[in-house]
Amino acid sequence: MSRLPKHVAVIMDGNGRWAKLRDKPRLYGHREGAESVRAILDTFARLEIKAVTLYAFSTENWSRPEDEVSGLMEMLKYYIGQEIGEVHRNNIKFRAIGDIAGLSEDVQKEIRSAEELTKNNTGTVLNVALNYGGRAELLHAFRGAASDLIDSGRKPESLSEEDIEKHLYTYGMPEIDLLIRTSGEMRLSNFLLWQVAYSEIYVTETLFPDFRLGEILKAIVAFQSRDRRYGGVKQAATDS
Repeated sequence: MSRLPKHVAVIMDGNGRWAKLRDKPRLYGHREGAESVRAILDTFARLEIKAVTLYAFSTENWSRPEDEVSGLMEMLKYYIGQEIGEVHRNNIKFRAIGDIAGLSEDVQKEIRSAEELTKNNTGTVLNVALNYGGRAELLHAFRGAASDLIDSGRKPESLSEEDIEKHLYTYGMPEIDLLIRTSGEMRLSNFLLWQVAYSEIYVTETLFPDFRLGEILKAIVAFQSRDRRYGGVKQAATDS
């Protein structure tokens, strides 16, 4: 496939609705969604896409019913522990982004173990956004940039985008070319607010548990059909 995105972000939406349509509990939908994560990782690793960032658990998700949140945390521990071996064998580098310190110690332990195991892998980088909020990330970055400014004695007007970007969780990664959202919702949901400034956005009505190989490839083909202008105007061809 030609002209592949270098970095894809995915808002994995619709697990609960998928389960409700089948008269199943919401956690059943989340478990089926994990199969779609496997499909994404397998496809992107084969296509040699450099990075994928998955929106797994937002800062707003803590307001969900307690049994759902505790079930999600248990699932998170289980899947990191069970899947990291396969992730490692596929040369994928695992990273967790967000306010990781706000997660339970047992979840943090699984995350640290997964990151340590895969830290030298050179294939696709998998960023899993956990306890993540886009505004919180920007506040973290602004504070870091302001601290650097004070420490260096620079004037406020010297602050640059690079000063801020080096404090973002995705610093050093390729820019996000493609943002995918499943379930048909037309919003960003506080995800990667800085990083998706020039991303192509692909929204599908497909609920996340049904987002498998065929749907993944549709998103890639849609990206390839886009004319990316980054705010500019495409110049008409002229006769020489």
